[in-house]
Amino acid sequence: MEQQTQSDTLVSFRGVQKSYDGDSLVVKRLDLDIRRGEFLTLLGPSGSGKTTVLMMLAGFESPTAGEIRLDGQLLNRMPPHKRGIGMVFQNYALFPHMTVGDNVAYPLTVRSVAKAQIAERVQKALGMVELGKLAHRYPSQLSGGQQQRVALARALVFEPKLVLMDEPLGALDKQLREHMQLEIKHIHQTLGVTVVFVTHDQSEALTMSDRVAVFKDGIIQQIDSPAALYETPANSFVAQFIGENNVLAGQVVSLDNGYCVARVEGQDLSARAICVNAPGDATTLSIRPERVRLDQAAAACDNRIEGTLTETIYLGDHVRLRVNVPGQPNFFIKVPIADLTDSMQRHGARLTLGWRREDLRALDAA
Repeated sequence: MEQQTQSDTLVSFRGVQKSYDGDSLVVKRLDLDIRRGEFLTLLGPSGSGKTTVLMMLAGFESPTAGEIRLDGQLLNRMPPHKRGIGMVFQNYALFPHMTVGDNVAYPLTVRSVAKAQIAERVQKALGMVELGKLAHRYPSQLSGGQQQRVALARALVFEPKLVLMDEPLGALDKQLREHMQLEIKHIHQTLGVTVVFVTHDQSEALTMSDRVAVFKDGIIQQIDSPAALYETPANSFVAQFIGENNVLAGQVVSLDNGYCVARVEGQDLSARAICVNAPGDATTLSIRPERVRLDQAAAACDNRIEGTLTETIYLGDHVRLRVNVPGQPNFFIKVPIADLTDSMQRHGARLTLGWRREDLRALDAA
């Protein structure tokens, strides 16, 4: 692994804790380095601590313990307006009485930037989000997507080292949200600014991020690239939270060289040993729906089980099959349309399922 130097780190959290009542911790001893120029997403369910981490970095909340540094400078007691951080909120937080141009100019005005320079930088920022012709309109005259673009331009106009985004796309419809995901990603790649993005939407996190930190109960469960989180989850929570996942409850029979044999409903299955330590351990076996092979293709697989087809769901480019297998009545399989056979569409049909042992992961008991 490539060693990270001090200059690669823009933000560091060391031993950071946060409690609102002096008793329970919302964030529990957070140690986190955010790399210069990266797009880092904080992902997790409601109440997991991700938004609290963002608010402490922005300066709207203070840590109960520990240190937060930006470019080596201690932030703990520095007020928000002196941190030089851009911020984009879900509700846009635009000034309704100001034009689009004046909203974007506001961060420059409060920093006493020269008027001629303000006009030039506002036009540049609005051009970046494709709103150059709407500078004289008011927020009420814009669509939700346009308002979010204005908020993004305002966060970028003073060229901050760091931009924080708190569920900025949550109020948009699905199609516009997906479009804005790509727009923000492209702007990030063009500018090279460091972005910390908070969301509870795992597909959004996978689409946009260089790295994703998955939070649960105030603790980072895993921080990794989207591909690594999906393909090699560190525990059963990450496996369930990121993407679709099939689980089988079992018990470890034996371990050997990074693999194990686990017994599920009287049948032995071979898997990567991730969160198991000894024979007798309870385990959750995890397999992604697209890794499962059927019938003839299953014959060459390390693991094979029998199941009964209970539902076929048509999704255009693929179908999802719901199969009742031993110990799991809701086992899902993704099958490309081109590979669909008649037997995969007859409810009640008996199917042979198979997968490689490399694709099955023995995780902690859920």
